[in-house]
Amino acid sequence: MNHGPDIHARLTPAMRLLVERMAKAPYPPLHTLSAAEAKAAHAKTHGVLDVPPPALPRVDNITVPARDGAALPARLYAPGTEAGLPVLLYLHGGGFTIGSIDSHDVHCRALALASGAAVLSLDYRLAPEHRFPTAVHDAWDALQWLARGGAASLGLDATRLAVGGDSAGGTLAAVSAIHARDAGLRLALQLLIYPGTTDHQDTDSHAEFAHGPVLDKQLIDWFFHHYIDSVDRSDWRFAPLRHDDVEGVAPAWIGLAECDPLVDEGVHYADKLRAAGVPVALEIYRGVVHGFITMARSIPEALQLREEAGAALRAAFAR
Repeated sequence: MNHGPDIHARLTPAMRLLVERMAKAPYPPLHTLSAAEAKAAHAKTHGVLDVPPPALPRVDNITVPARDGAALPARLYAPGTEAGLPVLLYLHGGGFTIGSIDSHDVHCRALALASGAAVLSLDYRLAPEHRFPTAVHDAWDALQWLARGGAASLGLDATRLAVGGDSAGGTLAAVSAIHARDAGLRLALQLLIYPGTTDHQDTDSHAEFAHGPVLDKQLIDWFFHHYIDSVDRSDWRFAPLRHDDVEGVAPAWIGLAECDPLVDEGVHYADKLRAAGVPVALEIYRGVVHGFITMARSIPEALQLREEAGAALRAAFAR
């Protein structure tokens, strides 16, 4: 895929080299596969670009109950064994269709170490088997479960709770933060990493990066075809920018990739929160593409984001 000389020149040298290597890899584009094939392909390759998983004193596989009786797999990461650690509910990316707690294992370990907090990574249910709004329900059910006894059962502090995620998981985190506001559940922070927030992907950055690199219009359309009916796309639980009132939601830390179709909608959501009086810290990582947080073996900005997001969590939990 030719992404054009201007876009190519905007990438960092390391990002440019990695994009060129990925373009030469002998793998078919995800949007040419069935959902089952894409899930399997992603599961085989997801850890290739990340650093080795750091050791932690506590890693537990658990289940979280959903409203329909399903037991959702989840993984708890803790940087220490003492009781009373704060906790971040983390929701992985993958277009609501691919990804898992395994694909974001290294990332969640790193966030636990950088923040000093426990991280609970949730395997919410994916499309096309589970279409909108199942993932929304799963995320909110997990956050409520932590607040209503789940955190205490794990030896964690339910009064110091945050929600976060990347890409589709960032959408779910933003929506969960609005649900928490409405339910009177206090969150220390919403940690949003290149979240999707719009309903029809019609921003300037979607046009500029329609051919990628890495995430392009064809793949975005493929994800959403599997996840949501067109009639539901204006629902704020898919597009939180559509919500008419975000006053009083949790403070936000938002990390975006500069060369990403989603960068404009991330900025727009930061602006919406600020206009409503919500404290927002916005970081745009220059010269990198969507998905860079799991490319830490080659992309130093992934390590930088983890440290900066961890510091934001540490500060929020201390307030």
